[in-house]
Amino acid sequence: MGPGFRRKGDATPCRYGAANLSGLGAFNWSDQDQQNGCGRRLPRDAKLVLALTVTPGSKNSSRLDDVPDPPASDGAVVVETLAIGICGTDREIVAGNYGWPPAGTQRLIIGHESLGRVLDAPTTGELQAGDHVVGIVRRPDPVPCPACANGEWDMCRNGLYTERGIKQRHGYAAQRFRIEPEFAIKVEPGLGRCGVLLEPASIVAKAWEQIERIGRRSPSWQPRTVLITGAGPIGLLAALLGLQRGYELHVYDRVDAGPKPELVRALGATYHAGRLNDLKPDLVMECTGATSVILDVVERVAPAGIICLAGVSTGGREIKFDVGRYNRSMVLENTVMFGTVNANRGHYEAAAQALARADQHWLQGLISRRVPLGRWSEALEARPDDIKVVLDFAA
Repeated sequence: MGPGFRRKGDATPCRYGAANLSGLGAFNWSDQDQQNGCGRRLPRDAKLVLALTVTPGSKNSSRLDDVPDPPASDGAVVVETLAIGICGTDREIVAGNYGWPPAGTQRLIIGHESLGRVLDAPTTGELQAGDHVVGIVRRPDPVPCPACANGEWDMCRNGLYTERGIKQRHGYAAQRFRIEPEFAIKVEPGLGRCGVLLEPASIVAKAWEQIERIGRRSPSWQPRTVLITGAGPIGLLAALLGLQRGYELHVYDRVDAGPKPELVRALGATYHAGRLNDLKPDLVMECTGATSVILDVVERVAPAGIICLAGVSTGGREIKFDVGRYNRSMVLENTVMFGTVNANRGHYEAAAQALARADQHWLQGLISRRVPLGRWSEALEARPDDIKVVLDFAA
């Protein structure tokens, strides 16, 4: 895609082609610039890159734009984007329900599930040209809070953190991005496009770490049976990491056919659609956010069990809930229920090791669609058999 690339829906091509431009800093769009698709007014010899952008809070404002190459202040490592994973958060942002642009800008480059190839890196660091890397999403708050000061930005206590492609920082869905070395995770090149699964895998790596920490409250506790609710990317990756820990796995989802049951059974796990009968798991990882499912697992978990909530509910729906009955059950049976979100560097590194140990053919089955950049809008569509959709920048 070169000069004059025509964005979908444009009557005329953008004035500037997609190429390379460094040191321009944060960009903004005026109304006139939005019409021609470019960022701030630039010299005629300026060279740009293509990026997927939105106006947060504005429904269906996504488009493929020409934008300046990222500024050096974004980080010393220059990365060529290979693939971007699309998830529910991206679709919420595109729908205008979530997301915040960087200060002083109207639009946000989205994309937080990344995979890229290093083009340039400091000679004093561990990264070098050709390495495959994934960018960490969250950045610590500037205060910082005690958690962020300790490298645990995933546990930020004041909410002042920023996130690439989500909250006040441009994301990775551009032909090139820059990143700080300490926020770049090296992945095995042999993973290929499956390296883009690292960000969601880091979420469940944290969840498993937290479960194991809580489990140490009782030296005699030896869990055997695990129930994972939801067979999307998070649920399936949670099952993978559970398999690597040697648990007896059960996965629940509402669909009874298609790739999800096949992927679960390929792990040697039991797939459930509809009913769970008398299953009493020692551990539950809840990945749907569905209130009815959450209430069911609270009653279903075995004594001294642990329930990890990894799915986010939409809210706004009322359901009858006997707090006293659930309190009695949880207290008398020593049940723990907790929530988890995001990940820090240690979780990304643990996830990278887990993916490297996994069956690569199985991982490839999680990527249900690979969409070339020229058909980017298709990647944002949710389809019935989707598991993980990947926007392929190198296709």
